[in-house]
Amino acid sequence: MISETIVSALRDKINVVPSGDKSLYIVGPIKLPVNLDGETVQFQWYCWLRCDSFQDADLCGGKDLETSKIIEHLSSANLAEMQQSSVLVYGDFANSPDALIRMHSICHTGDIFGSKRCDCGYQLKQSMKMIQAHGSGALFYLANHEGRGIGLFSKAMAYVLQEKGLDTVEANLQLGFEDDQRSYEDAIQVLKRLREKPVTLITNNPRKMNALQESGANLSGRIPLWGDISEFNEKYLATKVARSGHFGRESEA
Repeated sequence: MISETIVSALRDKINVVPSGDKSLYIVGPIKLPVNLDGETVQFQWYCWLRCDSFQDADLCGGKDLETSKIIEHLSSANLAEMQQSSVLVYGDFANSPDALIRMHSICHTGDIFGSKRCDCGYQLKQSMKMIQAHGSGALFYLANHEGRGIGLFSKAMAYVLQEKGLDTVEANLQLGFEDDQRSYEDAIQVLKRLREKPVTLITNNPRKMNALQESGANLSGRIPLWGDISEFNEKYLATKVARSGHFGRESEA
């Protein structure tokens, strides 16, 4: 039995967000001081979870689900074996006239290890700096997007194929995947819950823009994000433009 003290401490921080035929549990905001180039910047952090991550079907039962019921199932849900996404919010995100957002797909090798095979780690840090400088925004960190949605183990095998000469798209296709399997549906529903006013998307990827526009999200524009280009990721970046439809640097001139 969960004590009322624990339930009351968490009740106001847990909300239900509809997403398609399922619901999302979102917990936050939580104060998160972040080190950006030696400066401590205060963000607000939220994390979300699909209701079907729990084995109990009753936990997808609607918007008025009791907080205690969610807590009771946490220890048996084995969530550490799954992926949960989250969002870093800066400034008065709900009410500021304009805000920047970044839909950032997790990259274990780039974001954590600093791999130069991609530009993901650079884009992660740079978009956080852009959001801070703008004064308001949110970085959505999408944890089920590794390798464009194929998962970390599959991404490792794709890297092996890339070392044999295949490009990113060819490697994914040869492993039986689509070029890009990512969905932005849940993240967009969280965005809509946190902000109704216009947002400007930090991206070079038109698919992200299309996903926001098709969902009815209030998208006012786009800002490109290029950088950290080297001999190690030139082919990767060129493939994004030539085969995955990303905006090229020349189109930003």
